[in-house]
Amino acid sequence: MADEIKYEYKTVQTVRGTDGLVISRMQKDGWELVEQTQSTLRSTLNFRRPKKSQPWLLIGSVAAALMTLAIVIGAASALSGGGEKKDESDKSTTAVSEKPSATQTSTAAESAATAVITPQNNPEFAALLRADYCDDANLDFANRHEGQTVAFNGSIVNMAPHGDYDTRYDLLLGPGDKGPKTTVGPAFKYEDVNILDLRLTGKKIPAAVGAGDKFRFVAKVGEFNADQCLFFLDPVSTEVR
Repeated sequence: MADEIKYEYKTVQTVRGTDGLVISRMQKDGWELVEQTQSTLRSTLNFRRPKKSQPWLLIGSVAAALMTLAIVIGAASALSGGGEKKDESDKSTTAVSEKPSATQTSTAAESAATAVITPQNNPEFAALLRADYCDDANLDFANRHEGQTVAFNGSIVNMAPHGDYDTRYDLLLGPGDKGPKTTVGPAFKYEDVNILDLRLTGKKIPAAVGAGDKFRFVAKVGEFNADQCLFFLDPVSTEVR
C-alpha cells in the first residue's frame, strides 16, 4: 500500500475541433487522458497524473530561513528608527518636486491618445493576430495588457447559446474576414453576452448577428486560458463593416 500511486485530476472544456491540440499540450505536462465526452459545441476532457511527493525537509529548511530573515529585518528596522525625523524635514522639498511639469502633462496626453491598442500602433498586437491560437504569445500579451483596450477588424467564427439561454451567447471571434474558415490568430471569445452587450454601431445595424459577419471589434483584454487555448475579451463596441 505504501507504494500505491496517488493521482491528481483535472477537467478541461474545449471548443470542438481543438481537442487534439489541448490533449497534446496536457500530455507534455505529464497528464494522461482518462475520459472524453462531446456535445454540440464543446468537449470535456478528464485527465490524471501521479502526484509528486512533497519535499518536507526542504520546506522546513526554507521556513526556518525565512524566519531568520524576518528577525534580521526587524532588528535593522528598529535600529534605523532615528532617521524618521530627517525624512519629515525633507517633505517640503519632496512636495515641490512632485508638481507635474509641462513635459509630463504632454506625455500623459499622448498616452491617452494611444490608449487603444491596434495592429497599426502596436507591433506586438499585429504579430499576435498572425500567430497560432495556442501560441505562448497569447498568454504573454494577456498578462501584459489585461484590462487595456484593443481594436481590430475581424469576424464571427462561431456563435452558440450560452448554457440554456435563448438570448445570451458565446461568440468565437477571429481576425480577418474568413469567419468559420479562420485559421490564423487568437481564438477570441465573448462569453455570456446578448446582442445589446455588443454595442453595435455603424450605418446599417443588424437585428441579429451570426457566424461569418464582419465587424470592427473594440474590446477589453481579459485572460488567456492556456488549457482551452481561448483568449477572453469583453466587448466595448462593435462596428459593422
